[in-house]
Amino acid sequence: MSHTVADGFAMMQAVQANKRIFQCGSQRVSSILYAKAKEIYASGRLGEVHSIDAKMNRNSPGGAWIYPVPADASPRTIDWEAFLRDAPQRPFDPVRFFRWRCFADYGEGLGGDLFVHLISGIHAITGINTVASRAYSSGGIYHFKDGRDFPDFLETVYDYSVNGGVQVHMHCNLNNDDGGEGIAFYGSMGTMVLTGRTVTFIPQDGTPHFEAYGWGGMTAAQRKQGMEEWQAAHPLAPPTLTPDTVESYTLPQGYNDTADHIANFFRAIETREHVVEDEVFGNNAAIGCHLANYSYFHRTVATWDAAAQTIKG
Repeated sequence: MSHTVADGFAMMQAVQANKRIFQCGSQRVSSILYAKAKEIYASGRLGEVHSIDAKMNRNSPGGAWIYPVPADASPRTIDWEAFLRDAPQRPFDPVRFFRWRCFADYGEGLGGDLFVHLISGIHAITGINTVASRAYSSGGIYHFKDGRDFPDFLETVYDYSVNGGVQVHMHCNLNNDDGGEGIAFYGSMGTMVLTGRTVTFIPQDGTPHFEAYGWGGMTAAQRKQGMEEWQAAHPLAPPTLTPDTVESYTLPQGYNDTADHIANFFRAIETREHVVEDEVFGNNAAIGCHLANYSYFHRTVATWDAAAQTIKG
């Protein structure tokens, strides 16, 4: 949504002051797949969720934003000054124009281009519409050493001070596909995984079990007594997980979440109803991307100061 934290808040203020309908462009929040995942999450079947893993990987030059440069690209065919706007002045460079996502003067790299979809998806599913309290990033430019500023591998650990504490581990790798995109939610009563066009819920047997290991150092009489006492307190046999208890939902062929996202926006313009990915939602997700990049470039833990609306290291 924004190139800087300050830009994001300026956009929020403009939208709200002029009472406009604004929707950010991370189309996953309008997907019926994510709606299904949200339904499962909201049901409580996952139990307590304090750990989430998310990834979005690619393995191609195009996926790393090495876009073609037309032969006729020149100051005569490109308004270079309009492109630079408030970015640092520099001589005409068609590579920076067509591959702008690689450069910090214009883009936000893996954070702003790919992390944002994962963050938006996690926020939409869990209802966490806030900014992580802190983030720590690691990574580097390992393969695409073409003069870019942003890493081609980035991983970030986010801490959210909500729901008793939630940690999100996120990474993007431009050197290996590894299944592309996925988000996994690890709860005390089950695991939910989104991969591609499918969401799967796998329950865990959270019923009480006699912890035999802990009694290993006891005498035989003590173990026997402990077992008898445990069985008396837990008379029902624990259920056994079967394949029938695993729930899976796959998108229908031809489904397009972008079409739903655009339709949602048009409908809101007509009805003035609220959109999910509004200026607040979009700004919160964008700040998560800025946290990741701040931590990477400053080699420190990035902390979000909500009162000051700024990132501190």
